[in-house]
Amino acid sequence: MADTLAAPTAGVQIEFPDNRLLIDLVGPAGAHLAQVEQLMGVQIAQRGNALAVHGEAAAEAERVLRGLYARLEAGRAVDMGAIDATIRLRADDEETRDGDQQEMFAPGGVEQIEIRTRKKTMEPRTEAQKRYTRALLDNELTFGIGPAGTGKTYIAVAVAVSKFITGEVDRIILTRPAVEAGEKLGFLPGTQDEKVDPYMQPLYDALNDFLPSKQLGKLREEKKVEIAPLAFMRGRTLSNAYVILDEAQNATTMQMKMFLTRLGQGSRMAITGDRSQVDLPRGVRSGLRDAEAILAGVDGISFNYFDATDVVRHPLVAKIIGAYDADDARREAARAERGE
Repeated sequence: MADTLAAPTAGVQIEFPDNRLLIDLVGPAGAHLAQVEQLMGVQIAQRGNALAVHGEAAAEAERVLRGLYARLEAGRAVDMGAIDATIRLRADDEETRDGDQQEMFAPGGVEQIEIRTRKKTMEPRTEAQKRYTRALLDNELTFGIGPAGTGKTYIAVAVAVSKFITGEVDRIILTRPAVEAGEKLGFLPGTQDEKVDPYMQPLYDALNDFLPSKQLGKLREEKKVEIAPLAFMRGRTLSNAYVILDEAQNATTMQMKMFLTRLGQGSRMAITGDRSQVDLPRGVRSGLRDAEAILAGVDGISFNYFDATDVVRHPLVAKIIGAYDADDARREAARAERGE
């Protein structure tokens, strides 16, 4: 049981029996504790094999720290991402909020989803990411829609690599529309691959996180991993593959229909996009918006949505997205008042 400390602010003291695990919990130069302090607004001091926690959220922080320690006891690593996920999931999950955080990592506790790949294990860090990951695992066609930095493409690539490793699919196909983001880049010299590589770089980045570079190079040579512009999908039937369409907001309605009808036997598709970042010419409808309206309610298709609270990049990114969303809402309200 945690003992309440005599202090001017609410506080708890937590004892941990294994000093080796406590060292991992504290992190290099106290980095893990510093992250908990920053995210939860508490102060943490180490006293021997105990941590003293002060602040209004001391009780919540205690459950987080105990959960992270239980994670270490189970042989799972604690890093910045795991800490962020633990805190976010506690805030999102009502059942967990009132229970013991240790249950998150204990058999029979709150469901944990891990996607294992050659280089790393990916874990969802928010409730929306958990729902999306489960949808990718369970459905043949899954949409992930929301702002940048919410992990839509990253999680889809992780699931694709995992299913390829286990033999559930024979190849991975990644595609996106070759649309410039508000800039005219002009003529690009080089081979076909060299021309399209700048558009595909985010997909390379994600793959490199989950597959060793030598293996990835070999798989690309063998055409077991393909990265190509959306236009190159026309006329193909994509069987026994995990196919990901990234930046789907920049696909036209005809391109989206063309892509969706490429689905072959034994294949799965993931479509990711951000409706606030359409780079299509004025007057050209986004195929992602049309797909939402046309395919809503179709059995076997899962739509998953993210917002600024799901951003897992720098904390400022969530604030920036929130500010732009608020500005868009004000503009919409002003237009409605003017009857536009």
